[in-house]
Amino acid sequence: MIQRVYEQTKKELDVVYVATDDERIVEAVKAFGGDVVMTSVDHQSGTDRCAEALEKVKSIEKTDFHAVLNIQGDEPFISPEQINLVANCFIDNTTELATLVKPITKSEDLFNPNKPKVVISEDNKALYFSRSPIPFFRSEPEENWLTKHEYFNHIGLYGYRCDVLNKITQLPIGRLEAAESLEQLRWIENGYQIKVEQTNEQAIAIDTPQDLEKVLKSGLL
Repeated sequence: MIQRVYEQTKKELDVVYVATDDERIVEAVKAFGGDVVMTSVDHQSGTDRCAEALEKVKSIEKTDFHAVLNIQGDEPFISPEQINLVANCFIDNTTELATLVKPITKSEDLFNPNKPKVVISEDNKALYFSRSPIPFFRSEPEENWLTKHEYFNHIGLYGYRCDVLNKITQLPIGRLEAAESLEQLRWIENGYQIKVEQTNEQAIAIDTPQDLEKVLKSGLL
């Protein structure tokens, strides 16, 4: 699965490294000829791991980078087009952070707390992330909400300007993050702006053995 994510990413990015704290993953990546760095077992989030990996990759490649993308290893169906959308946000040097969203078309996704929702400003910045459906339509029955507003699910692909990445890893856990268990709220609470790009593709994540079984049965792998 990691090899597939790696190969999909290499279609779009020139420098790609797997960051892990597990020697088995290190050996697996080396076996298919990929680049990998070993990171601490003590990181609280993927963002923290990404920051350590960045410093190691800079040393290996002997160069600085303007931005870095954090692509989850359980997203074997991530598309190069989605990666490109986030990467291109950093053509604008003022972009601090970037991510992807997808329009919600099913009520079960809107009301599923495991599928975070995003509220977006007119200039395509994230205003808030929540496990609850927002905005709340007070005068409408829930089954009508999707006809009254365009809701978005968050897709967990992040881009960070490198100087911003180093700063956000120093921030303490915020009140909003503690309430929703969504790390990106820490950044918003501290005044950082997250650029949002929209995709209609839905990458299929594999989080459990059951997820893998469903994908294998579907013939996608």
